[in-house]
Amino acid sequence: MKRRLLALLLAGTMAAGVLAGCGNNSSKNEGKSEGTTENQNADNEADEVADDAEEGTEEVKGSDEGSGDITGTVDIFQYKVEINDALKAATEKYMELNPGVTINLETVGGGDDYGAALRTRMQASDQPEIFNIGGPQDVIDWEANLADLSAEGWVGNTVEGLLDDVTKDGKVYGMPLAIEGYGFVYNKEIFEAAGIDVAALKTYEDIDKAFGDLKAKIDNGDLKEQFPALEAVIEYPAKEKWVLGMHTGNIALGQEFANCTEAFNAKEVEFKYAAELKDLIDLQIKYTVNADNPAALNAVDYSMQAGGGLAIERVAAIQQGNWVYPIIAEVDSAVAEKLGIIPMPLKGVSEGNTPVGVPMYWAVNSQSDEKDQAAARDFLNWLYQSEEGMQIVVNDFGFIPPLTNFGDAKPSDPLGQAISEAANAGTIAPWVFNGCPTSWAENVLGAEIQSYIGGDKTWEEAVESAKQSWKESR
Repeated sequence: MKRRLLALLLAGTMAAGVLAGCGNNSSKNEGKSEGTTENQNADNEADEVADDAEEGTEEVKGSDEGSGDITGTVDIFQYKVEINDALKAATEKYMELNPGVTINLETVGGGDDYGAALRTRMQASDQPEIFNIGGPQDVIDWEANLADLSAEGWVGNTVEGLLDDVTKDGKVYGMPLAIEGYGFVYNKEIFEAAGIDVAALKTYEDIDKAFGDLKAKIDNGDLKEQFPALEAVIEYPAKEKWVLGMHTGNIALGQEFANCTEAFNAKEVEFKYAAELKDLIDLQIKYTVNADNPAALNAVDYSMQAGGGLAIERVAAIQQGNWVYPIIAEVDSAVAEKLGIIPMPLKGVSEGNTPVGVPMYWAVNSQSDEKDQAAARDFLNWLYQSEEGMQIVVNDFGFIPPLTNFGDAKPSDPLGQAISEAANAGTIAPWVFNGCPTSWAENVLGAEIQSYIGGDKTWEEAVESAKQSWKESR
């Protein structure tokens, strides 16, 4: 999706308005997470989107009553742990409306590798009817298991450009889950107490200085009375290769490639901004409690970073996205309401911009029994196109919907609002990691960054190894 389509992606959905979530923590069998858009073009593009939405969107909504005559069994295998309970409740509601359908839910995310888990699950005799895929590489990898969804009613309501990465030979193979954005999620109250004007933090140097000032106040005990648990500026969960390779890595790769498709078609990765990526990683390391022993960060996981870090005000910021709001709110709703997002900078290249994109897509298994496939399609249509389902997607999942016919729903949490504001301002950057070779972003680049943090490789060795792996995979 070209730069204009990325703006369409956001401005279009902000006209629909809502909230997002992405995931990672492990929960199973309970229902289981172009370069910079130019500011001067943002207003015009937003106007175009509004016109497009008004002229080209057809109102297609499923029935809140349910059909009553649908039968089948639907196994859902998905990765977003943040929506685990809400999705479980949604399946139960759907089954009430459709007594002939049984839905089983399994979630694998966080410290667990969803891609590897999916491959294992697909080798079993009871393959899931609904599962998640990423982008063009997953379409090729799972093509034999992907049902053609081109005729589904929601396709015509999808924000322009969002289906490009899951369309092959004119057929649509995935429904986008949501729109998400990420950066440094921070506690506004802590930064204000330290006298830091976050609105002024755009460049790498600005953020480095602000983090340094905050660290000095923490070390001096200046904030101890107000925030007794506060021990560091940031927590970096280096145990989570998806955080390192997919999200941190994307800050650089999203400036080398314009979109997922361009990354997918690239035979090699140059790592044009490898030095700047190292600076960003080093920035986070030096403001953790393990700054003097970076290798210890390889034991820090998502749970320790979010629920055991930001949520209890042990740290003031974390690298994550708007999807963490439910996790923080579950621990401390008051802290969750204090949150905001600082854009992650690629020094001298892209500063003041928030990466925004589609994390994953829903897919229907073409190898499943036809009546089970039909039930799976109907469930997804009910969830994203019925009035009741839309409310679940927006209010219970906390998603910024990827469809244009969700009405006037607005982001209700501060992180969803922050992503909306970035979109409306045009200060967004793409994410392209779903266009990388299979598992490369997480299991190759993520692992190489772990090796660098752990001291097992120099940065140059880690980068060269990742580049070689990309080339061999292509």
